[in-house]
Amino acid sequence: MAGIDECLFEAMQIPGALGASVVDWTSGLSLGSVGSAPHQDPEATAAETAELARMAAEHPAFVPDGPDEGATGATSSTGKELPVEDVIVTTRTAYHVLRFVETTFDCSVFFHLWMDRDQGNLALARHRLRDLAERLVLG
Repeated sequence: MAGIDECLFEAMQIPGALGASVVDWTSGLSLGSVGSAPHQDPEATAAETAELARMAAEHPAFVPDGPDEGATGATSSTGKELPVEDVIVTTRTAYHVLRFVETTFDCSVFFHLWMDRDQGNLALARHRLRDLAERLVLG
């Protein structure tokens, strides 16, 4: 189990990482950040990515058709399981990966990893963020 700072430090070890943060998508507040942020404003980046995460987590288009047997994923502030594991946004120069943190209690936290597109490996980043999200201890 690891705290926010330790997980963020490990996220920055992912090839191509430019910046990382842990964000509460309900409030849009950053719980911690490291490295740089797009446009050099980590607070604005947290608020903007929280909007994207909230939309993906709560949009009916992403809800599975039937019950997910044995699902143990992240839950929304309403206590319902989130249908989304992560969100990936690709720009001409970067990848933005938002990975929801799975907990046994109502949680609205995600990792945001900002990566250089030429240096980063999207598949590797997704795997490492999944592992970090599983190890993250909040509180």
